[in-house]
Amino acid sequence: MEQCFASKVWLPDLQDGRYRNPIIYADYSDPDVIRVGKEYYMTASSFNCTPGLPILHSRDMIHWTIIGHALPKQYPVEYFNVPRHGDGCWAPCIRYHNEHFYIYWGDPDFGIYMVKASNPAGPWTEPVLVLEGKGLIDPSPLWDDDGKVWLVHGWAGSRAGVNSLLTVNQLSPDGSKALDEGKHVFDGHDAHPTIEGPKFYKRDGYYYIFAPAGGVSTGWQLALRSKDVYGPYEEKIVLEQGGSETNGPHQGAWVETPEGKSWFYHFQDREAYGRIVHLQPMEWKDGWPVIGKDGDGDGIGEPVYYWEKPVKTNPETICTPAEDDEFNSDKLGLQWQWHANPMVTWYALMRGSGYLRLFPMKLPEDQINMWMSPNLLLQKFPAPDFTATTSISWNVDTIAMNGKRAGLLVMGNDYAGLVIYRDSEGYKISQIECLKAKSGASEKMLDEHRLPGNEVFMRVKVESPLGWCRFSWSTDGTHFYSIGKPFQAQPDTWIGAKVGVFSSSSDNKKRGGFADIDWFRITK
Repeated sequence: MEQCFASKVWLPDLQDGRYRNPIIYADYSDPDVIRVGKEYYMTASSFNCTPGLPILHSRDMIHWTIIGHALPKQYPVEYFNVPRHGDGCWAPCIRYHNEHFYIYWGDPDFGIYMVKASNPAGPWTEPVLVLEGKGLIDPSPLWDDDGKVWLVHGWAGSRAGVNSLLTVNQLSPDGSKALDEGKHVFDGHDAHPTIEGPKFYKRDGYYYIFAPAGGVSTGWQLALRSKDVYGPYEEKIVLEQGGSETNGPHQGAWVETPEGKSWFYHFQDREAYGRIVHLQPMEWKDGWPVIGKDGDGDGIGEPVYYWEKPVKTNPETICTPAEDDEFNSDKLGLQWQWHANPMVTWYALMRGSGYLRLFPMKLPEDQINMWMSPNLLLQKFPAPDFTATTSISWNVDTIAMNGKRAGLLVMGNDYAGLVIYRDSEGYKISQIECLKAKSGASEKMLDEHRLPGNEVFMRVKVESPLGWCRFSWSTDGTHFYSIGKPFQAQPDTWIGAKVGVFSSSSDNKKRGGFADIDWFRITK
């Protein structure tokens, strides 16, 4: 059953008939949205993080809750059993056809995959490789009026050696296999470099491709149209930053309400905060979409910060993506992800226990920091300003104590956190930091304090606009003491920074020890 959680740190509803952007201040990159009846469903890029392909649900288009994931594990499974930063699920497209939900996505190293389900909360089928190849990304299918099925996709220059092209393939009637090698239908090299993220639609006899260009942080939204699926396609910029502060309004989804009003979802790149989700009003003018507010009448919209809500909201059912976890269930909250396919030996979460037990997994042999640690349990930054607090009990005997630890972590290309560990005299807490972790730099201990026992509260306060993190600790959960120095959060590869918990070991010979995480909470 879907659970309703209301964030303490970011709500899009202004309680005056308007909403504010972003509607989700969290890293749901490349959002795609559909409406089925009066219900709305969203998915987003998950890259290497697992479970992948989050499924979100809304009834009013601005409040969303996570209801599941389409990928319990990344495929190929063996390949993603280790962290593959920035690889995996790129720019998915969700569609509804013949009473089934479909998601197509591109893996730049393997090709275009598809899964489907009769219930968006799952279960979803195992992935089918629709079109194999290097550099195939950002697919979007279209079931045509005559029964034919088309697929438009882009190209990743890092794998294919070329980008800024859009290509159309014909698919089998069930959408599971490409029937040809495809035809290029648009070349953005001259005026629209790095065109990518296409979404396929049909309206009034025209084929429309909505596609961003110009780069994630600096680009614009383009619309293409043609009477023939293979073109030639006319082009028009329909959304740009203009005088707004919303840089690179980029890659999203056109959605119609039951009353026929149009809206457009897109993301904005906010560095450590990830690619956050905006909702723009949209209208049609002379056969072209106009997205956002067209203040000067040139047919090119700019992003809005505030707008009238598309659907009336019931204040009693305001839902947002989950953030807190009391660990009172035998399942992790849907906000949590690992950096690789999870193993059952990493943790225990049993009914009635009231805590999450993390076992210290050994770091990879050739690693001197946690960049390649798969067993980091993390969630997205949920707001520009927030505080994450957790309660940890560290249980390890003197025989198995060396090199084992657990703690609170802010993870990205750089990382920092708090760790609890035991030495010959008892327990300690320290702040750790690793700058240039992605490049193989060593982790450093910045500060440490002796603890009276094995239980401690750990806290990090994150502050906008640059994501400065300040750590503190407590033995009673009330009086907190600062530790170490401020740390500026950094994005990971294609994703924002994340916050969460971990347990690790530098010694695989001595078994034993575990961390019990009582709860994890997000507050102001």
